[in-house]
Amino acid sequence: MTAESPELPLAAAFPDADRAQWQRLVEGVLRKSGVAEAAGTAAEDALATDLQDGIRIRPLYTAEDAPAALGHPGFPPFVRAGRPEGTAVSGWDVRQRQAGTDPRRVNEALLADLENGVTSVWLAVGDGGVPVAGLAEALRGVYLDLAPVVLDAGAECEAAAEELLKLYRESGAALPEGGNLGADPLGVLARTGDGAALPGLLAATARLAVRCAGEVPRLRAVAVDALPYHEAGGSAAEELGASLATGVAYLRELTRAGLGIDDACRQLEFRYAATADQFLTIAKLRAARRLWARVAEVCGVSPGAAAQRQHAVSSAVMMSRRDPWVNMLRTTVAGLSAGVGGADAVTVLPFDAALGLPDAFARRIARNTQSVLLEESHLAKVIDPAGGSWYVEALTDELARAGWEFFQEIEGAGGQAAALGSGMIGNRLAATWRRRSEDLAHRREPITGVSEFPHLAEPPVHREPAPVPAGRGSGGLPRVRRDDAYEALRARSDARLAADGARPKVFLAALGPVAGHTARVAFAANLFQAGGIETVQGPSPVTAEEVAAAFAGSGARIACLCASDAVYGEQAAEVAAALKSAGAVRVYLAGRPGERREEFVAAGVDVFVFAGCDAVEVLTSALDVTEVA
Repeated sequence: MTAESPELPLAAAFPDADRAQWQRLVEGVLRKSGVAEAAGTAAEDALATDLQDGIRIRPLYTAEDAPAALGHPGFPPFVRAGRPEGTAVSGWDVRQRQAGTDPRRVNEALLADLENGVTSVWLAVGDGGVPVAGLAEALRGVYLDLAPVVLDAGAECEAAAEELLKLYRESGAALPEGGNLGADPLGVLARTGDGAALPGLLAATARLAVRCAGEVPRLRAVAVDALPYHEAGGSAAEELGASLATGVAYLRELTRAGLGIDDACRQLEFRYAATADQFLTIAKLRAARRLWARVAEVCGVSPGAAAQRQHAVSSAVMMSRRDPWVNMLRTTVAGLSAGVGGADAVTVLPFDAALGLPDAFARRIARNTQSVLLEESHLAKVIDPAGGSWYVEALTDELARAGWEFFQEIEGAGGQAAALGSGMIGNRLAATWRRRSEDLAHRREPITGVSEFPHLAEPPVHREPAPVPAGRGSGGLPRVRRDDAYEALRARSDARLAADGARPKVFLAALGPVAGHTARVAFAANLFQAGGIETVQGPSPVTAEEVAAAFAGSGARIACLCASDAVYGEQAAEVAAALKSAGAVRVYLAGRPGERREEFVAAGVDVFVFAGCDAVEVLTSALDVTEVA
């Protein structure tokens, strides 16, 4: 487009901007915001964000950051899609999970899902699910030639597979593409820690894979489930590395059983978590296909069998138990990310899944979330919609490198089974979770409705408890949730409410003009309510004597001063002393103490709370002190 173009004269008149010019603008903004002097690349670095796995997100990406050519959809390295058409022809597979022990009830829920937009079934069978003998009842009325069935049977995978294959034979149905017998011995090991069962499960998996390849080639036998590593607190790269090591272990086992490498590769379906971090999820799924393509290339797999088939599941780690309605928003973003990332099948967990067995309304919302993404947002009509974004391409590349590094560490430790057995993987994931827990405790990673904007007056949502397999959690990897620390605090508050008829309280002593204390009152209320501590605010502006009198009548045992720095300088010491005289067992001050710390402490201020403080530690201590008689 030239400057004389009649179509877009304004756009054509703008000169090209370069990175140095942008950096100079950033320097000006940083100076105005009070950030220390930074120039050039240092100014750009000041706006960067550090992620797990040593990945740093920069504020600007240009064509200079684009990686090498990524190929075309459906061709190695499959970054852009596993198939040339992506999901643009018929959309991705909408796969709903069914977990329950009563075959009749599971059947009712399953049929309702299939009649209202779900296209395949993911069914828990055996310990913690439908009994193997009840599989026929659970699938009664299902058109097995239309709806693929994916099993999750843990250690009972062979018995469950035999029962499903029997149902297929009796129905005479032509199997649809997309079903999976769900054999995952290393996933069972990760979940249970039962190494003694591993040899038998590997042998059973090989038998099922050989049978599927020879008799029912449209049905896969093996699931490479990375969810145990994600749910133990692992990072995206650790999830990728563990999945690659698991997939390689299965290729070795299947080829030893007599399968050709192409047939062995076709037996695997990979399962990954999709989170509300949309770009990280998109990049993870694209990186997973690229990494598996490299594994397939090294193993001599032909391009026609090398594409990774992916099943993305909205993360259980991100789901909150308090204010569970927010989970609808989290799972919507996760489902969108999975679709944009190119997953072949997507499961959106119901918003109440963290509370127990989902009800009919929650399952309806879950399936309709995908229906809106597919039918109204037309998300599957574009192949690799994130392709060409310099940010996404760079993030995909960095994540692939980090995932490959962890995969090599696992292989160096003897492979996936050995790394699980030695504790290498468990220790690595635990260290990652400890670092993330620090961010959660300090609210650097906020949880809406839990650590931020909690609603104490909202009644809790109750669901029937979900079945838990007997071996789950006994010796395998733990299962964590982002809200664990805050849930423990809220449970303590609930117990106080049940026992005493009231929650623990904190008195907010708002000092000075309203405009001066409003921000810190809001901060303090948000902080204390995240721990289930009810806030009571006194009148303002007030004298020290009035504050003490209001506190005495509030029913609280702790108090928090809220004011501007200027008012603190004038009144904090006097008011803190008055609160202590009125019986406050602990006095907090909202804000950093600055140079007057010693003076405030001497007057009776015990704890300073501010943005970035360890909220979990502050709230745990606050509950402790309010419980002392």
